[in-house]
Amino acid sequence: MSFGFTDVTVELGGETAIEGVDLEVEPGAITAVIGADGAGKTTTSRTLVGLLSPTAGTVRRPRAEAIGYQPEAAGTWRDLTVSENLSFVARAHGLPVASDRYRELLEVTGLGPATDRLAGELSGGMRQKLAVAMAMLPRPELTVLDEPTTGLDPMSRAEVWRLLARAAGEGTAVLATTSYLNEAERASHVVVLDNGKVLAAGTAESIRSSFRGLLGISATRPLDASAWRRGNHWRVWVPNGSLPPGARSATPDLEDVVTAAAYARQEAS
Repeated sequence: MSFGFTDVTVELGGETAIEGVDLEVEPGAITAVIGADGAGKTTTSRTLVGLLSPTAGTVRRPRAEAIGYQPEAAGTWRDLTVSENLSFVARAHGLPVASDRYRELLEVTGLGPATDRLAGELSGGMRQKLAVAMAMLPRPELTVLDEPTTGLDPMSRAEVWRLLARAAGEGTAVLATTSYLNEAERASHVVVLDNGKVLAAGTAESIRSSFRGLLGISATRPLDASAWRRGNHWRVWVPNGSLPPGARSATPDLEDVVTAAAYARQEAS
């Protein structure tokens, strides 16, 4: 059984946080929900685990005790040790404290030597790995992690995604939100949110293949084309016609495709 949304809308404080969102989170796979700050990622994760109620639409989730959840920028108790954090989760789920699962997660996260350290004294990467381990400990049917890699260095981000892949490999349905577009390549399914609405959905490859028009790179910003700065150059998108003078043709990556889609939505509205 898959989990997710069918045409879900959530209103918070009289404002629409997400609108008409469809979402599929399959067992044994990772779904990435991607978007900028304010796009609706946290609302999506909180609604999926039952912390928010939809204004309209249908939410499919397992029973509460079969859900592992890591909230945004949290997920650990900083005044407890690594061992105490994991033990608390084990007791909450009626599991043995020093189980094989407990020892296994300490090994795969590399936290074994740090069991007596306070979570608040861990590095950002180690603390996030602890949070993921806590969410994985009871072998939930659904694991939801809200921006688990924000603020981490590239190596720590890769390690967190390795843990998510391990959870999916165990049959768990995994949803992770992120603002890093390049992390979409690690997910089986991608949903891109823009101002609370789905901008694109599918595999990373299918989203890339949806690009229409021409993409160019220019040293200066053209006045008659949609353009955005990346590094020392401007990316130039022309939905119809030819590239402006001075722009050389480029192959769009996922970030280009999503940015062009956001421009197209703005122009259509």
